[in-house]
Amino acid sequence: MVQFSEKFKSFLNDRWLVFVASMWVMSCSGIGYLFGSISPVIKSGMGYNQRQIAMLGVAKDLGDAIGFLAGILSEILPIWAVLFIGVIQNFVGYGLVWLIVAHKLPALPLWVLCVLIFIGTNGETYFNTGALVSCVQNFPKNRGPIVGILKGFAGLSGAILTQVYAMFNFPDQASLVFMVAVGPSIVITAVMFLVRPVGGHKQVRPSDHSSFLFTYSICVILASYLLAVLLLQDLSSLNENVITLLTIVLLILIVLPVIIPVLLVFFSGPRPVLEESLLPEPEKQESSRMGSFILSEVEDEKSTDVDTLPPSERQKRIAHLQAKLFQAAADGAVRVKRRKGPRRGEDFTLSQALVKADFWLIFISLVLASGSGLTVIDNLGQMSQSLGYANTHIFVSMISIWNFLGRIAGGYFSENIVKHYAYPRPVAMAVVQVVMAFALFFYAMGWPGSIYVVSVVIGLCYGAHWAIVPAAVSELFGLKSFGALYNFLTLASPAGSLIFSGVIASGIYDYQAKQQHEHRVQGSGLGLGVPLIKDDYLTCYGSICYSLTMGIMSGLCIIAFILSLIVVHRTKRVYAQIYGKPQA
Repeated sequence: MVQFSEKFKSFLNDRWLVFVASMWVMSCSGIGYLFGSISPVIKSGMGYNQRQIAMLGVAKDLGDAIGFLAGILSEILPIWAVLFIGVIQNFVGYGLVWLIVAHKLPALPLWVLCVLIFIGTNGETYFNTGALVSCVQNFPKNRGPIVGILKGFAGLSGAILTQVYAMFNFPDQASLVFMVAVGPSIVITAVMFLVRPVGGHKQVRPSDHSSFLFTYSICVILASYLLAVLLLQDLSSLNENVITLLTIVLLILIVLPVIIPVLLVFFSGPRPVLEESLLPEPEKQESSRMGSFILSEVEDEKSTDVDTLPPSERQKRIAHLQAKLFQAAADGAVRVKRRKGPRRGEDFTLSQALVKADFWLIFISLVLASGSGLTVIDNLGQMSQSLGYANTHIFVSMISIWNFLGRIAGGYFSENIVKHYAYPRPVAMAVVQVVMAFALFFYAMGWPGSIYVVSVVIGLCYGAHWAIVPAAVSELFGLKSFGALYNFLTLASPAGSLIFSGVIASGIYDYQAKQQHEHRVQGSGLGLGVPLIKDDYLTCYGSICYSLTMGIMSGLCIIAFILSLIVVHRTKRVYAQIYGKPQA
């Protein structure tokens, strides 16, 4: 009994249990991705036009991105308190939206709904911050896979919540908003005490590789299963019992990764433990600083022909010069220069990062590419509706699934790039931005099947951004203020969406809708004096509604690609120092 008690305590403090609990948190934290399904409900219930819906979308994006407070609180409060603040905001914000849309409260002005959606969606920043900060500190040597998997579950949450909504068979569409308010609040409250840093750098084991492979396998099976379920529901009419059974299987797949910590703690023998550095301990700070200063001297002292040598010879030459400088510094023959701030690869505060060109290049690239992707996600319901598709939920769920796979793949492949080739992680971001540009151009040309191409490719590429960028930022600017750095970068998506969706997309959509109405009136022979029919005025039909917007965003993604390549060029040496000689 005593042995079981000790193992159970070890189980509760196992970093893999924290990781699995964080997956469950993140599977409820992508509420913003359901806006494509929620917006038609609000639009019909409140009688809004497309510009008003776009303003609600911008409020949602701002709430999803302004996480400064969450980042600051994560360094002060315990993680469970950070998560609980998010629960309160989510429940209050979307709970009141449901009461208004379901007409259980009197209709309120548009700005009130904007505030409520901002508050409700802002709860996501606390969920994201709590889960990511805990797991990046618990797995400091596996940042790409950790961030990719966690952000992937956030991207998949739209499809998961849609499927759970279908199981309950609510009598009205407004109940989707009710489920968004209640569902995540219950789940995250149940697991919030499990999510926290647990000294993961002291729990590294040889079994980690197989554990990650199992997790990746579950992720791929989960995405494939959800896609199959969506296609089945689209192609045939399923009764309530079948939908319930499919949803139960889905929930089992989500819970299944808990097998990893159970097996590691209760069913494995004595485990060899490897030590893994997390953050410099206080007594190591001075030697760490001295090492970075010596590296600065190496950069200044080495001749330009060193960079032209083969990798193995270059490493030997630099190591020899570094050793000489260490000895000279110890003897007092060389005075080591003291720098005012950290170098790339060391720990930055947010204020220190904000004066670095690399940080702003990454941010602007995100504004252009991630902002374009978020614009597609926010308008996907209207896009599919304009092309004549009745069931817009299918496309919203589909883009959530591909968003999930993009985050998983982005974390996995970018990790291979840095570990096997010691090449800058942002090169993966540049690749996905080129692919995004092609998909947006495909839709702009009005080619057949464009809505499917956009749903798949934009979902993959937008998702990949949010696996690649947080990992890259933690490498270039350190883990110490990761929460604040990450939450600042999340401002990029709404900053882009504010312009691309709130101004460009909605303006073009309403213009085309008005033009189409006038043509219909002229064609009927009634003249332009006939009053506008509300539904006709608010609705645009055909690919013309969004083709120009997509063409503009395609060009912006090309600019983002160029900015990412500049970051790659500027950080080659940093990644070579962090990850060493490329592996064969």
